[in-house]
Amino acid sequence: MATEATDFPAPQIDTSKAHPARVYDWLLGGKDNYPVDEAVGRVLPPEAHDAARQNRAFMQRAAAWLAAQGVDQFLDIGTGIPTEPNLHQIVQRIVPTAKVVYTDNDPIVLRHAEALLVSRPEGTTDYIEADVRRPAQILEHARKVLDFERPVALSLIALMHFITDEQDAHGIVSELLAALPPGSHLVLSHAASDLYPELAQQVTEEYAKGGIRLGFRTRAEVARFFEGLELVDPGLVTATEWFKSAPAPQPEGSGIYAGVARVP
Repeated sequence: MATEATDFPAPQIDTSKAHPARVYDWLLGGKDNYPVDEAVGRVLPPEAHDAARQNRAFMQRAAAWLAAQGVDQFLDIGTGIPTEPNLHQIVQRIVPTAKVVYTDNDPIVLRHAEALLVSRPEGTTDYIEADVRRPAQILEHARKVLDFERPVALSLIALMHFITDEQDAHGIVSELLAALPPGSHLVLSHAASDLYPELAQQVTEEYAKGGIRLGFRTRAEVARFFEGLELVDPGLVTATEWFKSAPAPQPEGSGIYAGVARVP
């Protein structure tokens, strides 16, 4: 089952300002971006392309592992522009009845919502245009699709480093987690400020020139998002180090922290 695209208002896309979802799309080789987004991407170091690829691969491994554990409800915030395989395609291959709610605040993602809503007949996908800084709004919508009496996987992939401490990044995640029942999971990846400090500073400065604020964090600061949760092995590691079964990812350096944790 899928929500009809006609359920959504016509999106208003601002092509005068770069947007994280569209820059990420450009880094992944996508076509759904504008010159202003490409301008940001082109001045980023080559490692930014690697980070985007590594981050995407972590999401795919984590989603597949959770589905294999029987998790059949997913709330994906900061969805980004559809890039196959999308989260619902991964989990519904394993659990055809899985339900997925996508959320993003870029109207261009809404324009491509049809791709996110092509669910298997047995399952459900839905989409809401909303900002993670308004968690109550997201949760209100998600409850119309997901059963919060059963475990839900909350996916925050490469999102929270766009939310600064002044915007209460940790408080936002805490509010989202507080709504989840025991047995739920948090899947989170986050750009590191302490693994490659000079590179992190360069990326932050280039994004800032495009009008995008970044708040890269240390491992200890990222670990705070998982406070009170039970980290799944191998714990909070780099994106290329997180995997649960063979074949393992190719060993390579990564400036992205990644982890999966269970709500007790």
